[in-house]
Amino acid sequence: MRYSKLFGKTLRQPPKDATTVNHRLLSQAGYVEQLMAGVYTYLPLGLRVLRNIEQIVREGMNELGASEVLMPILHPSANWKLSKGWENIDVLFKVKSRTDKEYAVGQSEEEVVTPLVKSRIQNYKDLPLAVYQIHWKYRDELRSKSGILRGIEFLMKDLYSFHESQEDFDRYYQKVKEAYLKIFAKLGLTVKVTEASGGSFTEKISYEFMVLTDAGEDDILYCDDCNFCVNVEIAKVKEGESCPTCKKGALKKSRASEAGNVFDLGQKYSKDFDVTFTDKEGKKQYPVMGCYGIGISRVMGIIVEKHNDEKGIIWPESVTPFKVHLIGLDLQDEEIRKKCNDAYRILNTEYCVPVLFDDRPDTRAGEKFADADLIGIPHRVIVSKKTGDKIEYKKRSESGSKLITMGELKELL
Repeated sequence: MRYSKLFGKTLRQPPKDATTVNHRLLSQAGYVEQLMAGVYTYLPLGLRVLRNIEQIVREGMNELGASEVLMPILHPSANWKLSKGWENIDVLFKVKSRTDKEYAVGQSEEEVVTPLVKSRIQNYKDLPLAVYQIHWKYRDELRSKSGILRGIEFLMKDLYSFHESQEDFDRYYQKVKEAYLKIFAKLGLTVKVTEASGGSFTEKISYEFMVLTDAGEDDILYCDDCNFCVNVEIAKVKEGESCPTCKKGALKKSRASEAGNVFDLGQKYSKDFDVTFTDKEGKKQYPVMGCYGIGISRVMGIIVEKHNDEKGIIWPESVTPFKVHLIGLDLQDEEIRKKCNDAYRILNTEYCVPVLFDDRPDTRAGEKFADADLIGIPHRVIVSKKTGDKIEYKKRSESGSKLITMGELKELL
């Protein structure tokens, strides 16, 4: 991609209402543009990051053996009334058609996925069953804040599983937990698995995968000596007290943001929609359901909150929109222009490396470097009169640079 042709470039200043790091940097660097509170347009750079996060999550779900589907956003009100969500879920958007039919705008998919699998479950041999989707969700948030961490519209992966027993669900939950930890590690995030209330979904305890960040919406207590972690709202312990699990470390309190969650739905929706199967004894049973979410767009914001410095974003290689930021200086010189174009071609076609090429002929070097720092691509390559037969290479996360050959660059990448 040539920067001169890129739709959505850097801004000199962040938006005045950008109070969080992710909102400020993503807007200023040209990744997103806010349409209104809680609703964003993802520009080409931002869309590439979203797709990279999405693919890492998709691979993790496929490894679990789950099947990907795409479910509707617009739901019949009858399904939500059957589950009592129509009256009890306050963030649910409700719309009425010209024919006075009522619909819900999807904020979750239990009311769709449960009847979807109903005809596909006959007996215990059909279980466990797991389907997932990556799609947009809508919630009528009273306070849309924290940039893309909390939106009215957001991209989410939701997985739903169906089991013949609570024990089978518990076993599957452990598999999902391990898959989630692997996914978040690939995304460059360290998460803490936190006990929390099930909220409007269920009266049971749910599990949240939390990332420590000042932009978070929750307070958690955690132990550095073991895996104990709990949301402050349901905690029976206090900050500074001894860890109830390992009895060693003192509990610490931190602000955190939820990157993923797991809900044990029990048999609520199975009973609501009369989904049954025949067990090994020939008796009719209701399957136990689980719901597992990862906020794709939210994770993008969390990554920026965790990976940045005073100059801009520092993307992990797994999600960066491009792997190399090629900067051409002295582009009025025909020989330098040719060298830049050759480097761009070699990186793209021979090395198969995604490249953002700053090919602006009249932009000062300092401005190009500042834009590169702000955009945050991990590897920077500079071609100029000073580099001679070599190129200047710099990692975004490091201060120093060095002169290398294109062959040496191939090895580095």
